Order: sequence, then structure tokens, then C-alpha cells
Amino acid sequence: MCSKKLRWLLFGLLGLQASSLRAQTGELDKYNIVWNSQSHNSGESMPCGGGDVGLNVWVENGDLLIYLAQSGAFDENNTLLKLGRVRVKLFPNPFAGKTFKQELVLRDGNIVITGTNNTKITVWVDIFNPTVHIEIKSAKLISAKAAYESWRYRDRIMKGRENNQSSWKFGAPPNTVTYADTISYHGKNSVQFYHRNRDSTIFDATVRQQGIQSVKAGMYNPLSELISGGELCGDDNMVVAQKTSDGIYNGTDYRSWQIQSRKPGTEFHIDAFLLIAKAKTVGDWQTALFHKQHGPLSHVPYDKTKEANITYWHHYWDKSFICINPDDANPADSVWQAGRNYQLFRYMLGCNAYGSSPTKFNGGLFTYDPVFVNKDYAYTPDFRNWGGGLMTAQNQRLVYFPMLKNGDWDMMKPQFDFYLKSLHNAELRSRVYWNHAGASFTEQIENFGLPNYAEYGTKRPAGFDKGVEYNNWLEYEWDTVFQFCLMMLDVERYTGKDISHYIPLIESCLTFYDEHYQYLAKQRGESPLDENGKLKLYPGSAAETYKVTNNSTTTIAALQGTLTRLLALPDHYLSKEKKEHWTQMLTRIPPISFREFDGHKTIAPAQKWERINNTEPAELYAVFPWHLYGVGKPDLQTAINTWQYDTDAIKFRSFIGWKQDNIFAADMGLTKEAAELTILKMKDSGRRFPAFWGPGFDWAPDHNWGGSGMIGLQEMLLQTDNRKIYLFPAWPKDWAVHFKLHAPYNTTIEAVLKNGKVQSLKVTPVERIKDVINLLK
Repeated sequence: MCSKKLRWLLFGLLGLQASSLRAQTGELDKYNIVWNSQSHNSGESMPCGGGDVGLNVWVENGDLLIYLAQSGAFDENNTLLKLGRVRVKLFPNPFAGKTFKQELVLRDGNIVITGTNNTKITVWVDIFNPTVHIEIKSAKLISAKAAYESWRYRDRIMKGRENNQSSWKFGAPPNTVTYADTISYHGKNSVQFYHRNRDSTIFDATVRQQGIQSVKAGMYNPLSELISGGELCGDDNMVVAQKTSDGIYNGTDYRSWQIQSRKPGTEFHIDAFLLIAKAKTVGDWQTALFHKQHGPLSHVPYDKTKEANITYWHHYWDKSFICINPDDANPADSVWQAGRNYQLFRYMLGCNAYGSSPTKFNGGLFTYDPVFVNKDYAYTPDFRNWGGGLMTAQNQRLVYFPMLKNGDWDMMKPQFDFYLKSLHNAELRSRVYWNHAGASFTEQIENFGLPNYAEYGTKRPAGFDKGVEYNNWLEYEWDTVFQFCLMMLDVERYTGKDISHYIPLIESCLTFYDEHYQYLAKQRGESPLDENGKLKLYPGSAAETYKVTNNSTTTIAALQGTLTRLLALPDHYLSKEKKEHWTQMLTRIPPISFREFDGHKTIAPAQKWERINNTEPAELYAVFPWHLYGVGKPDLQTAINTWQYDTDAIKFRSFIGWKQDNIFAADMGLTKEAAELTILKMKDSGRRFPAFWGPGFDWAPDHNWGGSGMIGLQEMLLQTDNRKIYLFPAWPKDWAVHFKLHAPYNTTIEAVLKNGKVQSLKVTPVERIKDVINLLK
């Protein structure tokens, strides 16, 4: 969301009273995370944030420590950088004794830490103007010292697997460098820090590698002229220390810049103003940062700004929730944990509601020192496996699908815009390599729309098609973009909001398939269509698993689903000619293939394939996300047969990471299986913060683990088929629940289930109650 829209949102919330917005306050407060002892390291940190800022907050050896992260802080290598670490020390130390409490207060979106002498520290983030606030209050006089700590005070060479934090990954040139930031004291009571990308970045190397220099000048480049940083400021009772000190934290050396109180006091206020922006010069960026600190929003009284932020979070919690066994809060019960962790993870997603970049599946904004994820990864806090600016759609989709039923449609914009910004580059790929139209989005693409440098292949055979990744896992996997097209279409169906600006993207992705597969057939000397007038979808891919496919089920389901939904839009979206064009393409999509196991008809992953590479039951993508099969739909038994008898589907089944078997089970109405798998996903992570799952197949905290768990719970409670609303399609009767979820056509469902009976049901608007079908068994 642009700063202007956020400003209007702030002014709108200023007129509301936070105390009047109760959300499901009693139920939600039971989900607050409370620690009565300090943490041992950053791996035991607690998330906090808002807008586009994420913090890891913990107290260790009496010091308050905070990792700063902001959406879009990409360096030359496309690493998503932390913006640094803040350390706060108080004298005398209120955390030196036995009195200690750290609490994530969900309904207010902040963290409160208390110690002796009624000392209280409140950490919160201003959603409307990216600023981290640290409020310190004490009943007795104390002194305060705040330090900005950076491991990027010097250039650092990435070694071996450390390159996985960047877009170079395993293809990195020797001695690839994470360049130093510029850090200095600024004024009487602040430290300014920033990373300015150099002129040459991974974008330039990727364009050169992939042979599209001829169109480089017109390409979207998110890394050029990018400056990421901010300023740590103390209040008027604080001054800079005018010196630096060096130290080591968890094996990584750092330098520290300090501000400290001039005299003891009972209150201190420390702020970190953050800014990521493109700027021609550092001076331009500094001017923009000054405006952030002293612009229109700075004139809103502090208490009013804080109240507006609290009101924002109250609205957020009132919008949607799932509370399981709310009257029997038992933190040891994995069923109760699932409901709590659902809310915790939704909080984490809400911390990047308005980022310039999507919430990354491999840690979001909440990664921490990697040695506490894998002891062999003794790298800096900038590290995460699977890169920073790199996006794997198969993972990302699971982060964003749950936002539909949560009613968090505004939070989906960063992910949609990821594709919209890269559309032109993807279309240039098709034009340069094959001289036809359409957007070619591969799997594992950069934030500029091209295949990842390493995954594209650094040792490609001579003459190999430049448009194809030379990669056993990713070759010919073009169809993942359609799941995001589906989400865009779903936003229109859920809300009625105008999605005209996304229609060119959807149409371009469809055009690619229509033109590219006819082009390939002609290149083989064949007719562009088969004897039945259908596209020959060869070579293709069914997820990353079934490779070199003929008529992949994931692709057919995606094309059928996207075309059908596009044609179902209100009339003003498509001209008569466009409707005829897309209707004709729909007739060219081949049917899904089937096979048998022990005499049972099942969905096949493709008509044919050459090998199996991964462990995704691609045949069940016809169930989710494409909903060609499911509760209330024809031939559901074929999908259930696939679940029960397909030996690949059985062998691949799991709850770990991005596995979505819990969702498949829910969408087929398999209550027992859905419940078991979803609980395994959503129970406590085993880390101190219960929703820091992972690493799974990726990294911690694993956001596609949490996202797939959220979707499973939602689908167990509520499924829709156009205007039909199925209530409790896969929900155990003995699980009490209070939930509020969203359905298409501006519909909200709130229900309470107790003792196996629906105690209350509120459908808004009320006339939609006729479309509700209660399937509780």
C-alpha cells in the first residue's frame, strides 16, 4: 500500500476508539505468548512488527536485543538484508533479578517486557510510517544506553553454502562479497546507517548470462539505485557516545555505535526510523529519510499515533479468527495449540501487510542467526536458505492463499505486484527467445522476473534453448503463475473490487501457453493441435515431480480453471472479441488423464512422463488449488481413490513444510485424515516461539509450513463452490470452535460449535444464509 493510502488509513483510525473494538478479546488474550525467563539466544526470539517491518525481540543476559528487518532490503546480490541489531542496556539492570516477563500482546500488536522497580519496556512498530518504537518507563531513576550493532561494518566474502542467502546460490563466482554499509553518528543523539547498491548487481549478470542484453535498457530492475537503511535516535535526554566498540555475537564479529542518557531518568524513548527507496544520490535518500521523520505524520501526537496502531490491530483481529476449544485453554493440548498457532502465524503475516516485496516463504521478516537453525551454518544474521529476492511460486502460494478466507485481501497486493512489475520482462523472454507473445514465468524466478542465475544453469550445453532452465527439477515448469492469477480472480469474486489492472497479466500468461505449445509443435514438424483440436502440452512438468510430461494435470487444471474464471468475470472486464478468443482457447485444452490402481480409477499426474524428481502428488492439484474435485462436486470418489490407492500419493504423504496433504484431505471431506495432518502441522514448533516452524525443506521460521496449516484449518471449517457455502465439511464434532471466515460475494460466516452442535451462526449479509449447507456429521 502506498504511503498516501496508509496516511489516509491512519487519519481514519484516529477517529475511532481502540477500547470499543473488542475483537474476540477474551479468546485472543489466551493466545498471548508469555515468557517468565530470559532467552539464551536469537533462536529464542519473539516476532513483532507491522506495515512492512519485522522484528526479532528477546532479552539475553539482561540486554534487550532486536533484529531490524524491512520488506525490500535487497543488496547487489539480492540478499534480503537485516537492517542491523539494536541492543538496549539499563542501569541498574531491572532484569538482573528474578522478576521478568516478556509478553506478545496480540490484540495490540506489541511486546511488553517488565522487570524490577516496575520497569516496563514496550516495543511496537508504526504501521503508517515505518518506525520502531522502544518505550522505557521505570518507577525509579535509571540510566539507558542504546547501541546500533552491525556485522556489515566491513566487506564480507560469502563462502560455500553461505551464497545460498543470495541469488548467486551454487553458481556464485569465487569471493563474492556482501559489501559494507555506511554507518556514522548523525547529530547529537542518533546513528545513521544505510546500504547503497553498487552499479553492478546480480540483475546485470543474469541478463548477460541469459542472452537478453539487446532489451536490457527497457527491463524492470528493482536493484538499481536502491538504498536500504535508517536512523536510530534517542530522545532529548540521550547523546551519542562519539566512539565505537567491537564485539562478537554467536560467532559473528560486529561494530557498535552507541547513544546514552545524559542523566538518569524514569522515561526514555528510542526510535529506529527505516527507509528503503531508490535514490540517485545518498543526499536524496537522506532528504527522504528526514521527511519520514519530520513530515506530515510526525505532527500527529505520539499517543494518537500509538492509539491508531492499536486500533488497526483490533480491526485486524475482528476481521477473521479461528479459536479451537476456546473455553478449555490447555497449552499442552495439540488441538488447542493449532488454534493458537493459527492466530500467531496470522500475526506474523500481518507484519508485512504493506511491504514493497512479498512475505518470503523461507523466514519472512523473522529469520535469526542461522546457527540456531542448523549448527553447520555459522554465517551472519543475513543468511536464509533459498535466497532473498528469489521467489519459488510453489512455496509462495501457500503463504498467500489463506489470506482470502481471512479477509486480508489488501495484504495480497505485494505478491500480486511482484508479478505485475515483472510482466514486461517475462514477455521479453518470449519475444527474444521464441518470437511469440505471452509472459514466460519459470519456477524460481527473481524479483525482476528472470530465472535464478544458478538454477538457469551455469554449464549449459551448446545450442540448448535459452528460454528453458537447464535444470532437472525446474525445466518446463511454467504453470505456477496461474495459482496467483487464481488468487487475483478470487479477490474479485470475494470482494467485487476492480482487478482490471491484473487482467493483462492473466491474459499474457494464457497467451504464452497458447502460442508456445503451438510453436513447439511446429518446431517438431507437427501440426500445432492434435487430431481432436487440442493443444499438445509437451514437454511440460507436473509440479517439480513428474518431468518431461505430456499433458500435465497441473497445467490442464490451471488452464481450465483460469480460463473458466476469467470468462466468468462481469461483462465489463472483457470485450466481446476477447471473450470469444478465450472461449476458443478453452476448447483447445486437453482433458485430464486417469489411471487405475487395483481396479480403482484415479487421477493421473499426466498422460505420460519421463521421470519422477520430487515428492509432490501433482495429480491432487486438481483438488487443491483448482477445485475440479471436492466436496459437493461431481466424481469426488475418483479423487478419494487417488488419495487411497495411488502409490505415489501415499508414498509422498507428509505434514512437513510445504506438504499440502492436510488440505487435500479437507477438500475431499476426509475428516479424520485432515484433522490428524493439520494437527501435526499446526502443533507447537518445538522452538521457544510456537509458530517458528521449520526448517522443513526450506528455512525457519517456515512460512509455507504455517500457510499450508492455515489453509487446512480453513478448508475443514468452510468450503465454497461459487455461491454454495459448505459449513464444517471436514470438522471433528468433538472440537469446539468459534470462527469467523470470509466467503465469495462479500460474505462473512461466524459460527460457534459446542458439544457437537452449532450454537450460533451469523451470516452477513443475512440473505446468504440460504446458500449455507451444514455438513457436520
